[in-house]
Amino acid sequence: MKDEVIVINNLTKDYGQGRGIFDINLSLKRGETLGFVGANGAGKTTTIRNIMGFLEPDQGEVTVEGLKAWTEADRTKKFIGYVPGEIAFPDLKTGWAFINSQAELLGLNNLDYAKYIINKLQLDPSANLKRMSKGMKQKTAIVVALMNNPDILILDEPTTGLDPLMRVSFLELIEEEKKKGKSIIITSHLYEELEKVCDKVALIDKGKIINVIDINEVKNRQSRDLKIEFSNHDDYKDFCLLNFNIIRKQPKFNQVTINIEKHKLSTLFKVLSMFDVKFISEIKYTLERHFKNIISQTKEVNHAK
Repeated sequence: MKDEVIVINNLTKDYGQGRGIFDINLSLKRGETLGFVGANGAGKTTTIRNIMGFLEPDQGEVTVEGLKAWTEADRTKKFIGYVPGEIAFPDLKTGWAFINSQAELLGLNNLDYAKYIINKLQLDPSANLKRMSKGMKQKTAIVVALMNNPDILILDEPTTGLDPLMRVSFLELIEEEKKKGKSIIITSHLYEELEKVCDKVALIDKGKIINVIDINEVKNRQSRDLKIEFSNHDDYKDFCLLNFNIIRKQPKFNQVTINIEKHKLSTLFKVLSMFDVKFISEIKYTLERHFKNIISQTKEVNHAK
């Protein structure tokens, strides 16, 4: 089996007036979870629809398990579980009717796992399908996407409409799927969700991939950002003269924020013992902070041009 399950190669879908996706290059390895983050209209759903074979690209191509996503979509869909960004159910009476109809299409005779997901998400599938709330519809779509135990999961904003407790339950389901070795693509505008379950995350903006980060690089960053406040302004000024990487100064509050490599922390604390320090705290480095920094740097470069 090939290591790369999904390969996106020079993918472009141009809707005009700067809308669409442009020259996207990404891959999903077997057993890997890839996150997509970006603002509404950034290109997340267009990329997903190309992977699913719903759209014909203007340039480039997507392959799923070596099959072309556009021309061989009937084959690729057999091993993909999909939650669309916009859910439209057929004219069936209840959630159970929809689940059973999808099980029949999939040739699925055992609904034990479907019932497990239903219980996990506290879904009432006997409810009228058309009158379900957004959250109920989302849960039903998740059940159908996962119940056949597909090798690949494509999940477009799957937690939209879910309350905070159900978001936690859903992320637990994804962790379980990861342990089974599933290959997963998940889009979200919530950084903390992607940071929790993904192996790597791609930032997409205005239809282009701006940055791809390995989550381990965020979680195991070799430096720390520390905010230090001094009890008096003289100490603040004296510290600023030292050879530390100061990334922010707040003289009004006698505060500095520094970035320092972990192996130099003991040296820092020895130096600080000579000052009257009011407090010191770590500013946690998160996926959101990483991408905000990337966006800020990108804007500065573009402005300079």
